[in-house]
Amino acid sequence: MLSTGNLFRRTGRLLRGTSLTAVSASFTGIFRYTRVHLAIKAAMAVAIAWTVAPWVPGVAAQYPYYAPLGALVSMYPTISGSAKAGIQTLIGLVTGIALALAALLLFGSPTTLTIALIVGIGVLLAGIPKLGAGQDYLPMAALFVLVVGIEDPDGYSLGYTVQMLVGVAVGLTINAVLFPPLHLSGAVDGLASLRLALARQLKEMGAAIAESWPPKHEDWSNRRTELISFSREVRESVQLAARSSHGNLRSRRHNHDMDADYRALRAMERVTLYVEDMTEVLATAIWTSPKDMPVPGQLSEQLSAAMLACGDAVENWDADSEEYSAARDAVLKLQNDMNTAASPDSPVDVTASLAMSMRRVLRTIRTVEDQP
Repeated sequence: MLSTGNLFRRTGRLLRGTSLTAVSASFTGIFRYTRVHLAIKAAMAVAIAWTVAPWVPGVAAQYPYYAPLGALVSMYPTISGSAKAGIQTLIGLVTGIALALAALLLFGSPTTLTIALIVGIGVLLAGIPKLGAGQDYLPMAALFVLVVGIEDPDGYSLGYTVQMLVGVAVGLTINAVLFPPLHLSGAVDGLASLRLALARQLKEMGAAIAESWPPKHEDWSNRRTELISFSREVRESVQLAARSSHGNLRSRRHNHDMDADYRALRAMERVTLYVEDMTEVLATAIWTSPKDMPVPGQLSEQLSAAMLACGDAVENWDADSEEYSAARDAVLKLQNDMNTAASPDSPVDVTASLAMSMRRVLRTIRTVEDQP
């Protein structure tokens, strides 16, 4: 079993040297592949359901077109998602049918007022959060029974339910048997991509501090929201990997620690917030309020060195590495020099804020590496 740090470094070698935009583009490519994979399986499930539907015994054979619909609604990128969607759809369907049959029993043949009333009640019931995917099918099923199946509401309701059940069963079977998706690589690559993006941001800020102010390179100052958005995408990829492992027989052949991925994700999300705050503070000190938030000239070299070293530590993501030790020593040196340089005529508020954020970044790396 690879440790979290080793796993990240292995993936990082494939991604090193790419820009954040390029990393994000390649990352979203994972989802394009997922969509093609899902489309192929959905097409097969619908075809099989349509072939099987006429052979269903009894009155249900008269309504074969609902079997492909059941197969379609149960198609999700993960097996657990498919099972959940299928069950929720059937619950919503049965609830809507029961509502319509109760209306026919109480009011007789449907009228415009009856249909409007039942659909309205169905929409209200569909607001139950736990219905999930079944929310849309509850009022729809009620409407279909009242309008389409009015000549034989009992037979129509039974056929509708049975064929949807057949379709859901076919969809679940296809999704579970035919190359069930296991999105572990998306989580690993996403975490490595986020780590490299954070390291790059720190290094570019460190390089900007060493330039004559205002620095010519300011791309880094515009990535504050981009980093946050990217971290959300990575969280989605890790969650997708976890969901794809549930009920997936292929997961038994992959000794992958999802708990370690979640620990690393939470740590990187904290680092993202620290880096975002550092970006805001430094950009404000350079362009917005340079007089109110100065960086003492005698500390610029130490601050730049500490930030560059911190970027190396994030890129390596190993609390026992030389890069981590160098970053820790650089931040300690910065703090010592900052205490010496501090005076009423030379405030060190900005430097202190950046130093504190770097300490938090390093402490986060140490904490997640120390966890079992």
